[in-house]
Amino acid sequence: MKCMKSLAIITARGGSKRIPRKNIKEFCGKPIIAYSIEAALGSGAFDTVMVSTDDEEIAEIARKYGAEVPFMRSDSTSNDTATTSDVLIEVLNTYEERGEKFDIAACIYPTAPFITADRLREAVDMLEKSADADTVIPVVRYSYPPQRAYEIRDGYLEFRAPEYMDTRSQDLTPWYHDAGQFYVFKTDSFLKTRRITAGRILPMEIPETEVQDIDTAEDWKLAELKYSMK
Repeated sequence: MKCMKSLAIITARGGSKRIPRKNIKEFCGKPIIAYSIEAALGSGAFDTVMVSTDDEEIAEIARKYGAEVPFMRSDSTSNDTATTSDVLIEVLNTYEERGEKFDIAACIYPTAPFITADRLREAVDMLEKSADADTVIPVVRYSYPPQRAYEIRDGYLEFRAPEYMDTRSQDLTPWYHDAGQFYVFKTDSFLKTRRITAGRILPMEIPETEVQDIDTAEDWKLAELKYSMK
């Protein structure tokens, strides 16, 4: 049972240079942001699901799929230099000015169609049950050991870490990377450090089949193909 007040923040700026109107572009039959909204709402883990945007069309679509847009993003957090942390701080501070304070918040990306309600619910539950964790981050294991990476130096291949040259892959410690979908964090810890990745971080390992970065048109096509195979 959820015992802390929680907020889902879906960050969806209007500007996108590599994929125009990326946050509301149709993905397998509906605007891609709809997947994040529906997962957050379906999880039942949040008291409020809101979209932070500077764009009226995104706001309209967000409301259509059930999210709140109680205020628009400011100019200072809508430009190319604003960080995700800047956006989250603005949202949390604005809510507090309105008399609402949240114990836990989730930053959810609008272009992450593989997010599920179950994953979000699990992450919030992990954080609520932890005595000392500040954040939960979904991660995915690298498919090939990064310790065996090469570099090109003066036109020739060389091991980046030659000490692992003869180590069997199965004997190397697995490395992980951010799945690029969401972060769940305790708001007090975040506001003190102003960084999502500060403090004690709990990992949520998810399979590669549930992960796809979408930064280019080719990424988009690959994500749709992978999603259609679910």
